[in-house]
Amino acid sequence: MEYEAQMTYQAISPNEVELRTRGGARLIDVRERDQYRAGHIPGAVKLPWSEWVDREDEVASPAVLICASGHHSAHAAAHLAALGRTDLTNLTGGTAASVREGRTLNGGEQP
Repeated sequence: MEYEAQMTYQAISPNEVELRTRGGARLIDVRERDQYRAGHIPGAVKLPWSEWVDREDEVASPAVLICASGHHSAHAAAHLAALGRTDLTNLTGGTAASVREGRTLNGGEQP
């Protein structure tokens, strides 16, 4: 499935994540469990892309979708948008961009 053609979500930079969360957005990390444990943005909830079948309803809007590079989270955001969901954003550059900008990541299972 090609989701990008239906892009109806917004791409944001790491600088905009805090603003989104203050506005009520939930951070959803779509990476696999081991990647999440190795380091995730503080406050991000783990919902691996590989487990999304029938779990899309767990993503409440507004939401910021996150992965390591922004690629898989863009697919997740586009998938939700194709289902009619609104108020979605994708973190451009993912956790790697956050680290490049000097932000720290949390390790372990807890958001």
